[in-house]
This record gives sequence, C-alpha cells and structure tokens, in this order.
Amino acid sequence: MSRSQAGVLPATFACALDALRDGSTAPLALAFSGGLDSTVLLHLAHAYASAHDVPLFAFHVHHGISPNADDWLAHCRAQCEALGVRFDARKVSLQKNKSGVEAAARKLRYAALGALCAEHGVTLMLTAHHLDDQAETVLLQLLRGSGMAGLSGMDAANSAPDLLANADLVMARPLLPVSRQALEDYAAEHALGWIEDESNLDVRYARNALRLQVMPALAAAFPGFQERFARSAAHAQSAQRLLVELAEQDLRAVEVDAFIDVARLRGMSLERVRNLLRHWFGLQNVRMPSSAWLDEMVTQLLEARPGAQILVTHPDCHIRRHRDRLHIVPKLDDLAGMRDPDDEGIIVRHAQRFRWQGEAALHFPDYGGTVHFEQAGRGFDGAWLREQDLQIDFRVGGERLKLAHNRPTRSLKYHYQAVNVPAWERTRLPVVSAGKRLLYAAGIGMDYHHLVDGEGSISLRWQADLAP
Repeated sequence: MSRSQAGVLPATFACALDALRDGSTAPLALAFSGGLDSTVLLHLAHAYASAHDVPLFAFHVHHGISPNADDWLAHCRAQCEALGVRFDARKVSLQKNKSGVEAAARKLRYAALGALCAEHGVTLMLTAHHLDDQAETVLLQLLRGSGMAGLSGMDAANSAPDLLANADLVMARPLLPVSRQALEDYAAEHALGWIEDESNLDVRYARNALRLQVMPALAAAFPGFQERFARSAAHAQSAQRLLVELAEQDLRAVEVDAFIDVARLRGMSLERVRNLLRHWFGLQNVRMPSSAWLDEMVTQLLEARPGAQILVTHPDCHIRRHRDRLHIVPKLDDLAGMRDPDDEGIIVRHAQRFRWQGEAALHFPDYGGTVHFEQAGRGFDGAWLREQDLQIDFRVGGERLKLAHNRPTRSLKYHYQAVNVPAWERTRLPVVSAGKRLLYAAGIGMDYHHLVDGEGSISLRWQADLAP
C-alpha cells in the first residue's frame, strides 16, 4: 500500500473489524504503546467506534524498563483524553529469566492486557501488528528452525488463554495486511504524533537486528518481499491445519482412557507419531519439545522392552510408559522418607507416630497429603481407633493386606498391580498401621481383619496435596 493508497486504510480496517465483530455491540479495546503503529490503530479504531456507537478502551502497559516510561504513560493518557477514548494502564515489574528481557516483557505485557480486558468486560482486543511484523516473525521462526506451526506466523485473530490469562478474550490484528510504510503515510497525512522507544534501536534484540539490518537489505534486493513472506505464511497455516486434522484423527485411534496406547503408535510412520505427540503435548499445555528431544523420546518409548518402566524428562513434566501406555506426569518434589521398596538398597524407616482424637482429617506434610476419617457403615471401631498408637509411613516392602473375607491376603505390590497403580505413584502412597498391624494402604483400601459394621465405624481415605 503506497502513500497514495493510504487513504483506503480506514475502509480496509473497517472491513476487517466488521468481519470480527459480526454485528456485536460489545466494547472494543486496543493495546496502546504510543508508538507509530498503535497510534495509527488508535486513530482508526476511534473513528470506527464513533461511527458504530461502540465503546472503545485503550490499554497501556508500563514496564518501567526505560527512564522515559512515565512520560510515555502520560503521552498515551493525553492522546486518549484528546479523542475521548477511555484509557487504563497497568504497571508491571520485570524480572529477568532464562528466556531474556524481550520474552519476559512480552509475557508480562500480554498478561496485563488480558487482565485489563477482563476488568473492563472486553472480549475483543486489537493489536497493531502489520505486514512487516509478519515478515519478521516468519523470518525469525525460519532462523530458529521452526516447523509449520512457527512458519505460519501470526493469525488475523486468535485466542491465547495461556498468554493472556483470559479464556474469553480474542486478540485480533486488523492491520496485518498493511505495510509499515502505509502506516507512516497515514500518520503523516493526519499529522499524528507518536513516541519512539529507544530500545527499538538496540540490535542485541533479535527482532531489532532483523528490522534494522536484514530487512532493508532484503527490500533492496527483493522489493515487496513482505507480501511474499505473508503468502508463504498463509501456505504454512493451511499445511498446519491439515497436520492438526491428521493428528486429531490419529489421537482418536490411539487414545485409551486419556492415555496413549504405545502398541497402536507402533503401527504408524515416525512422521505421524511425531505429529501426533506434538499435538498431544499442546492439548496437555506442555511446551513444544525440540526435534532432537522428541526423536529421543520416541526411540525410547517405542523400542524399549514391553515391561520396561520408561522415564523421559521434559522441562515441564515427566513422560512415562506404564503397561504400554504413555502418561504425562507432573514433576513433584521428593517427600521425606520416600524410597522404592523394590530397590535392594538399605531402607531407613521414617515413620511418623500419631494418635487420632476424633478429627475429621489430619494433614501430614512430610507424606504429601491428608488422611480423612469419615463416618461409614463399615470401618474401624471409632473407640478402638482412638486407643491405638498409629503411625504413617511409606511402604518398605513385604506388607500384606486382605480386602474382604472372601479374598486372599496379598502383598501391596500385587494389589497395586491389580488396580493398575503405576510404580512411580506407589512410592508416594503411604500406609497407616497400629503397631505391626497394617490398617490402611492409600490407593488400595482398609484391611478386612480390623473392620466392623455399625454406627460409629470410621473409614480412612487418603487425599494427596497434589495428585501425581
């Protein structure tokens, strides 16, 4: 869109917004930094909202990184007051992390915008991303070696509940087909003023390096490359949609009780397995792993002997295989006295003694949960239970339990296998005893030998603080 074409920008913007709103009278919001792009967006959105009698908000995020941040906030507020646009801002405190300042600021900014939208009842928020931003995104993802999802660039509109911390909010980019040059031309025609963020000149940031050093060279050698990058992104989006459809079909074929059946995976090509697992991770809110990590995981999971207890560590979780099914398991801290009773090493007891005095529940932090004492038609005699010196412990191996008069006494290991409790969960399930008499095993039940019927009977139930 050239300078002469900048005059059609309001019509282009209005057409995009009409399609997004679909006749809704709900309020609109825009992310307003005060820079060129968002200033043009504010001007266009104000004209549109006035013409359609739609409430409009402008939200600003104050990062506090620049010494000019307070001046920028004042500038944005004044711009909105001049137009009669409702303005609100949120200050955030930036803390450096492994992902760097740029990524940390982005995460805080979007979370703050999501919170502002929720606070003001806004479900559609506009951002000023444009054609050059799309080209930068595609090129940056290409340099990172991304797959189809990354090369798809930005969508015209999408929801991002994890990023925005707002499940009801749609983030739209009505300027995505518009070049930065067209925005500059529009701003010049309407004598708009904006602020310049000095950090945009710092080429230590990847996007700035592309914008200031690489993109001008591309523009000189390949004029109009931005539109071609956008077309490639559209092709990638189409291919990604097909990959998602295939993954959904494959998931229906291999998913059993919310777990992945490894035997069924073995009948697929490696490409389909990788595609399926990436989709599954996304559904489980697990960060997308690298190709090398995914290949290593697939090799371990598919090629290990059937009975092997496979553990693959992901930055966010553990991937385990149990009875030929895949489980995503959260990473949990070890508890005091935890041990594997099937390990042949030395076992040191860490039992905690206690007395029950009629409480409805007793919390045991060292064991990661709470024992509930509940009135029941069948359980331990309450008066008898009060007299016992009780202890809670993790199993040490060799414990045996009888669940009913017509069932044999079996080892806890047998019971856990019978009810399909994976080995890694067993190490976090405690037992309750009275002296040498085992009364209760979490995940299995109470021992029949000590149960009575009638009023005043107490049943035991274990509730983990965080279920594995």
